Amino acid sequence: MSIIHLSNSPLSSPSTRAMGFTTAWKRLSPTQLNIAIQTFALISIFFEGYDQGVMGGVNASPNYVSEVKIGQPDGTVTNTTKQGGIVSIYYLGAIVGCFVGGWAADRIGRINGLFFAAIFALVGGALQAATQSADFILVARVVTGLGTGALTGITPVLVSEVSSAEHRGGFLGYVFIANYLGISVAYWLDFGLSFVNNGYSAVRWRFLLGFQCLPALLLLAGIKMLPDSPRYLASVGRNAEAREVLERVRGSADPEAVEKEFNEIVAMAEDIKPASPIEFIKIMCGLDKDKGAHLGRRAWLCIWLQIMASWTASRHDPSKAASIAPAAVTMLFLFNLVYASTWGTVAFLIPTEIFPSRMRAQGNGFGITGWAIGVGWTVLVNPIMFENIQSRTYFLFAGLNFIWIGIVYLIYPETSNRSLESIEAMFTTSPFYWQMEKAYAENKDMFATGKHEMEGDRLSKEKELECSHDELPHV
Repeated sequence: MSIIHLSNSPLSSPSTRAMGFTTAWKRLSPTQLNIAIQTFALISIFFEGYDQGVMGGVNASPNYVSEVKIGQPDGTVTNTTKQGGIVSIYYLGAIVGCFVGGWAADRIGRINGLFFAAIFALVGGALQAATQSADFILVARVVTGLGTGALTGITPVLVSEVSSAEHRGGFLGYVFIANYLGISVAYWLDFGLSFVNNGYSAVRWRFLLGFQCLPALLLLAGIKMLPDSPRYLASVGRNAEAREVLERVRGSADPEAVEKEFNEIVAMAEDIKPASPIEFIKIMCGLDKDKGAHLGRRAWLCIWLQIMASWTASRHDPSKAASIAPAAVTMLFLFNLVYASTWGTVAFLIPTEIFPSRMRAQGNGFGITGWAIGVGWTVLVNPIMFENIQSRTYFLFAGLNFIWIGIVYLIYPETSNRSLESIEAMFTTSPFYWQMEKAYAENKDMFATGKHEMEGDRLSKEKELECSHDELPHV
């Protein structure tokens, strides 16, 4: 039976070369395989971070300012609204990309989804580097956003689904270090290129934009060598492959624990049907109750978590710090260090955990939507705010942080050291934190036993009641 199953797998192909390439992961040890998954996840998120940070240097290039007609030949920006629009339209593409990418990842797999997202990222990066006008770069930014949204939406899901409950947060934290590494590389490249022809060369901004093609090329070259998520494989009925991948990524872990995890995965994967695009609107309006409890609440938790994370005290224009470089650079790196270890990681982790397996990749799209709205709106209005109220803008961000503290404490669930399947128990009650904790303590074991066992227990109890009823004397 397993032979017939594997023969229908997309991994099987008449081409021996293709089969050998897509199953290269089987020649790796468990440690090597986990490192390979983390490495390609790092490359994917590096792309997102680099593209997020690169426009600060691009906007500081006088040649670019003249090319897209947002200011004067000396680099002085006179049209801040147009400047912010060029930067922020990228996030509009990211919103579409995250939902389309999540929708595709639930149908063709996490790995294939990343592969096609990398194609959009590569094409978009090349188009940005070849910009000839404002309209040109607007289109290029949307194309890049489509790829980035899909990459950022699918990568955390893949990492989350192959990681154990104990290491899921840590592994995703390592991955999102690449986000800030990408931003830092963009800053340092801009610093070095600013010395070329005193910063007036077109190379300064064209190279900055073209450099992002490198991580996209690396993804295209190697991502297909990795296995897909065991949870995705189980969702499409490829249970034998799901078990094989799970056993390989867990390595020498407790066999009983691995077997328990596999049973949970299979149980939660039963009766999964791919969702249609209209599902997103239904979920946001709280109208879809078939695929899980309180999906609307989960969607808005993801959206607002990312919006809150985006509106915390970062100014996306590092070039303006030149006159106060020592203090500005110190505070910038201190901010990034703290942000990366808190908001920066958790805001991307939570959405991959709180949706049921049947729609995790698509559900994570709500988180990326919040990220795109939050960051996109920030980079759109930041130039305007700093032009009008200047440094007082930071007081606004500081005040918002105090509000976020209360919101997070009251309504966001704790997911640390909990299996993805057992987290479902937290969404069987009211939205307050203490109620979710109580529900988890009472119901977490239900999701470890699996549907068949629970159904069997229910039928057994019903039969016992029927038998006891039959034994009662008739009046």
